[in-house]
Amino acid sequence: MNAFHSRIVRHLFAAAAILLACCRGLSAADPCEPDVWEVSTRHLPGICRLPAEADVAVQRLDAAARCWKRSDLPTLLDDPGRPLMLFIHGNRYEPGAAKSQGLLLARRAAACRPDVPPMRTVIFSWPSEQQGILLKDGRAKYHRAFSDGHYFAWLLARTGQERPVAIVSYSFGALITLQAMEDLVAAEQSDRSGVEPWANRTGRTNVVFVAPAVRCDSLSPRGPYRNAVACLDRLTLITNSRDDALRFFPWLERGSHTQALGYVGMPRRWLPAEVEFAGTDAAEIVGRSHGLPLYLDSPLLTSRIATGAVAGF
Repeated sequence: MNAFHSRIVRHLFAAAAILLACCRGLSAADPCEPDVWEVSTRHLPGICRLPAEADVAVQRLDAAARCWKRSDLPTLLDDPGRPLMLFIHGNRYEPGAAKSQGLLLARRAAACRPDVPPMRTVIFSWPSEQQGILLKDGRAKYHRAFSDGHYFAWLLARTGQERPVAIVSYSFGALITLQAMEDLVAAEQSDRSGVEPWANRTGRTNVVFVAPAVRCDSLSPRGPYRNAVACLDRLTLITNSRDDALRFFPWLERGSHTQALGYVGMPRRWLPAEVEFAGTDAAEIVGRSHGLPLYLDSPLLTSRIATGAVAGF
């Protein structure tokens, strides 16, 4: 066997190892179930600013009983040294779908990166059930995402200064994430009491955007969410240049004509040198469809999501 064939065999074995590790997350009978929680805003009204308080609903998955049990935020945040992985879903998610995909993400991430200390996964469940036809529904959820960005900022402000935080956001979840970080930076600049500064926290903040349905110029030097850059230690961007749903993103904002970040991507130069960046176009793997399970079904993409989430933890 020559050197070329040897390299091919090594790559095939490496790919198989990744596949086996990542697919372990599919087993519902896994005795080492991840620690998964849900924070829901589905019962809360739309708002236009960062709230002083938010009556979010908190649940924890009881793996032994195979059910979700009511809990509270202080219990969720009771271990300040334990890393959090916050998952924000996209549009047209029923509560059950948000939970099942958040659990799948937690399993896959734990399987792909067993070298990282166990994380607590928090599903941020927002009111995104289907309402009407595609464009009308998309516009309604696009505007609702701003409200949930304010609620998500309220949650982030309570996670602590030293805790490592990974945020995995799919589709409109990216808009919620950026709005939240914009809120936290604005609160810090205005010296708003009760809001801990996020930009200067000691714990790492890793953000993973999967097919983000947010303006492509969001993080540009003059972009609407430029201030959010100060909150990042690492950004992992997974785009899809063939995504049929993201192709219609310019229709959501009347008069904007701006493409989605998840459709066209962004250049590395928009981020400061100290912010780590990794970008992947998943078009050849995912195709024209828009759905998180398609990304999690790919060992390669799952590995990049998991690595982007936990890098440096």
